[in-house]
Amino acid sequence: MKIALSYGFFLPVPPARGGATEKIWHALGRRLASRGHDITAFTRSWPGWPDREVIDGVRYHRLPGRDHTSRLWRNLLLDFCWSLRVRRSLTPDQIVISHNISLPWLLTRLPRRHPSPVSVVIGRMPKGQVRTYGKVDRIYATSEAVAARCLRENPAVAPRLRTLRNSIDWHALQGPGPAPGTPLHIGYVGRLHPEKGLDMLIDAGARLAARPDLPSWKISLVGPVRITDGGGGEDFAASLVARAAAAGIANRFEITPPIFDAAKLADFYRTLSVFVYPTRAEQGEGLSVAPIEAMAAGAVPVLSALPCYTDLLTPERDGLLFDHRSPRACEILADTLGNLLTAPARRTSLAEAARATARRFDYDAVAAELETDLASLLSRR
Repeated sequence: MKIALSYGFFLPVPPARGGATEKIWHALGRRLASRGHDITAFTRSWPGWPDREVIDGVRYHRLPGRDHTSRLWRNLLLDFCWSLRVRRSLTPDQIVISHNISLPWLLTRLPRRHPSPVSVVIGRMPKGQVRTYGKVDRIYATSEAVAARCLRENPAVAPRLRTLRNSIDWHALQGPGPAPGTPLHIGYVGRLHPEKGLDMLIDAGARLAARPDLPSWKISLVGPVRITDGGGGEDFAASLVARAAAAGIANRFEITPPIFDAAKLADFYRTLSVFVYPTRAEQGEGLSVAPIEAMAAGAVPVLSALPCYTDLLTPERDGLLFDHRSPRACEILADTLGNLLTAPARRTSLAEAARATARRFDYDAVAAELETDLASLLSRR
């Protein structure tokens, strides 16, 4: 099969500046190429990188892009312009897998502009775009919650809608866990943005600090801060540091820049006893990859009770959910963490089950599933 992967306009691939989508689909593209398929990746041009090159059997076709902005309308306009560039570069025999909002519509609107199958990956809660995808051949939702939202926007897409879960390199995340005798490590990996509920985690930390019965612990936040990288900006990061200081946990709290090297990120995950993802992004989260990676590395996940995370774990079996909507959310999170910190046998049991659950999300398994589905689309034309 000839397959074109169209990434977003703002991050480079291979993923030199992060991005879960870029990391996942870079890996899936390489695996599809190793299976004998002709893969072309359309991605943003980057200083010092050639506009055309082949890496691990994948051809990279780099086009002019722009940084992400804080304005939705600007990002939509940039996505439209990017999609036009990609459309001009496609060949008619390429199956398209799009991570763009406009490209699926541009390729399938009547009269249809692209004869080969066109698919789109929706990794976050859609914002109305599924209404324009009535002629798209396949919609891949990264969780059942995202799939349900797609159907609410456009019930007619039901026969073409599939769940294709986000994936990870499970084997690369295996290894020794936290060093004995070190403080229990509570971690977060992701964008440092107000919608991620990090203030709630700091406030929960303040409650933990007031408990004399707990073993030694610390909290680390790892991720991009700059608005152009999807973060909340330097002022927001500074407010988190100030909040930790005011809460009296400055000596137990740190913010670390994003870790783009996969091996170093795996090393970080393996230091964690607990991974917390306290997001409030009800209208945004699809199925974040960071909790899956943390689970694969042996950390116990404590996640907001968003519908997408019921696709990932079963509470009390392989992780925990907490009610982030409650007026007592900080207290609930603090109690959840405190109970984990004082129960090593429970942590071990949850961590072992979490590691086993995460194996279902390995790249190789998802690549095989994707390959079979794309072949079925091609056979129908």
